[in-house]
Amino acid sequence: MVNIKPLERSNPQDIAAPKKFYAKAISTGLIDFERLAYLVSNQCTVRESDCYAVLRALEHNIIDELKQGKVIQLGGLGNFQVGVKSSGETLAEDVSANSVKKAHMNFRPGAKLRDMLEIMKYTLIPA
Repeated sequence: MVNIKPLERSNPQDIAAPKKFYAKAISTGLIDFERLAYLVSNQCTVRESDCYAVLRALEHNIIDELKQGKVIQLGGLGNFQVGVKSSGETLAEDVSANSVKKAHMNFRPGAKLRDMLEIMKYTLIPA
């Protein structure tokens, strides 16, 4: 169940327009590697410390592969890929590494995450 609350926002395309309220998803906590290792270890025969080591190795390898320009397909969770924002150049020949202003992470959810989003339930919490 995902908690939501109303959030008042203005229209960025028409600042003079009346503000409206939109639903905003509210986090109920943070799960770190230690907690994930504990949860995984309770679902299989692997010890918590081994799960933690595997998660750290996974993190290290994902970062290394992304640095090499690879797309990381993480099972049913989805794909991670580096994207860039750049300045526009008049000619294709003028595009270079100096054109890149900023890098960001692109995430494309896999089928399991898309399916989860389709059946999500929500609870309104008081503002």
